[in-house]
Amino acid sequence: MARAKRDRVRDRVRDPVRLEVFHHLFASTAEEMGVTLQRSSFSPNIKERRDFSCALFDARARMIGQAAHLPVHLGSAPMSVEAACRTVEMGPGDAVVLNDPYLGGTHLPDVTLVSPVFLGGGSRPAFYCANRAHHADVGGGSPGSMAPAFDVHGEGLRIPPVHLVRGGELVEETLRLLLANMRVPSEREGDLLAQWSANRIGERRVQQMAAEYGRPELEARAASLMDWTEALMRAALTRLPSRSARFRDELELAGGIEVELALEGDRLVCDFTRTDDQVDGPWNTVRAVVISAVMYVLRLLLPPGTPTNDGILRCVEVRTRPGSLVDARYPAPVAAGNVEASQRIVDVLFGALAKLDPKRVPAASSGTMSNLTFGANAPTGETFTYYETIAGGAGAGPTGAGEHGVHTHMTNTRNTPIEAFERHYPVRLLRHDLRRNSGGAGRHRGGEGIVKRLRFLAPARVAWLADRQRTGAWGLAGGDSGRPGGAWVSSRDGAGRRRLGGEWTLEVDAGAELEVHTPGGGGYGRKDSRAPIRPRP
Repeated sequence: MARAKRDRVRDRVRDPVRLEVFHHLFASTAEEMGVTLQRSSFSPNIKERRDFSCALFDARARMIGQAAHLPVHLGSAPMSVEAACRTVEMGPGDAVVLNDPYLGGTHLPDVTLVSPVFLGGGSRPAFYCANRAHHADVGGGSPGSMAPAFDVHGEGLRIPPVHLVRGGELVEETLRLLLANMRVPSEREGDLLAQWSANRIGERRVQQMAAEYGRPELEARAASLMDWTEALMRAALTRLPSRSARFRDELELAGGIEVELALEGDRLVCDFTRTDDQVDGPWNTVRAVVISAVMYVLRLLLPPGTPTNDGILRCVEVRTRPGSLVDARYPAPVAAGNVEASQRIVDVLFGALAKLDPKRVPAASSGTMSNLTFGANAPTGETFTYYETIAGGAGAGPTGAGEHGVHTHMTNTRNTPIEAFERHYPVRLLRHDLRRNSGGAGRHRGGEGIVKRLRFLAPARVAWLADRQRTGAWGLAGGDSGRPGGAWVSSRDGAGRRRLGGEWTLEVDAGAELEVHTPGGGGYGRKDSRAPIRPRP
């Protein structure tokens, strides 16, 4: 009888229509988790900018479905889920919190919550729900936890996997410990509870699917989706016309990141071992972020509608060297690695792929998330913290121009609406528009960057982390590079305007102004003219 039941399940798994149905059931569950997190969160960074990601995992911590959220979060999340499963015993109603970059995290502000899903009275979890959200502050030396630091401890509170919820009840001691080390604790508490709510929704939806279809079919469908993606990935690799390529690009304040791609039949080796050593500044990143970047780039080779899951990486070997910029060892600081090194990893992967298949790959995009953080610890007034990544220009490609003022590659956030920005913070936005002629010229022009200028209405501590401040995003096939970015600060009387480097922390008084220019994207193909680009309708 049991064998006959397994055979029936296996026959249904072969049904492509039902397989597609389950693809969307898993993905829509993750999307609903995201909607819950966004609507119940407190901070503008999560509620407005949507700096979070949600996904479902099987009992072996393999990702089986995700929402269309942030690539840098999603590709690294399986390592955090695996770390939580390995180090903490989870029961029904539990939720485990962590942000440790050396255990699958990205940087400290990205806090992950993992919840098990038990089905049919089983003694072990059948699935896991997880979400990762960027908190506007997790402690450290500067408001926002994104300022330059000499080690990871200066960047904020490092959280190993610990119970935030046990048996459906908050572990108050854990919550108090976390909030005591974070600025604006009421906002942090609201966001953590929103993350818990999101996981509870995911758990409920998986249980409803199991009640309708049965646990055996649910598990079989998850496995078949991963197998399907793996088969598509192997097929895509065999179609690449060249078999090996190497590419190197630079982080301006840290060093070079280099990759060698080598195709061995339907397997791909991504070798980053020639990358430069880790540095004392915040530009280092961890292996989990490299995995995220590789997964993101390879996903772009697959047909539209392909499920995004563990199957993408089954035929891929990623080699990194411990102690390098892309596999930093404790206690290296990593705040900018998640946002800046991740973008450069994507650039070198695209650069190498352009040699393997030059007709499919675009020029480099802005190559930075242009990270602006500010806040104040006010003993007698209001404490506030704010974090934002600012959009830039997308690289042009073989089929058309790059998009203007968009978040590209490893980020997928939005800008904070002006109304929310000015309501929550003592700041006025004076200018926010496209940076004309910042995209590289070519047969197809690179997208335009952004100009953003704001005025502080109260004293604040400001941090600026950005790359591509000296050298613009490279073009392809004869296209020009985009213009690099920059940031300038001036005092309230308009005097003393000075340019900031790519790594800067400073105190500003009320009335001071900050102006940011983000880089444009690279152009594609030899240019026909140098006529200024016209605004898109």
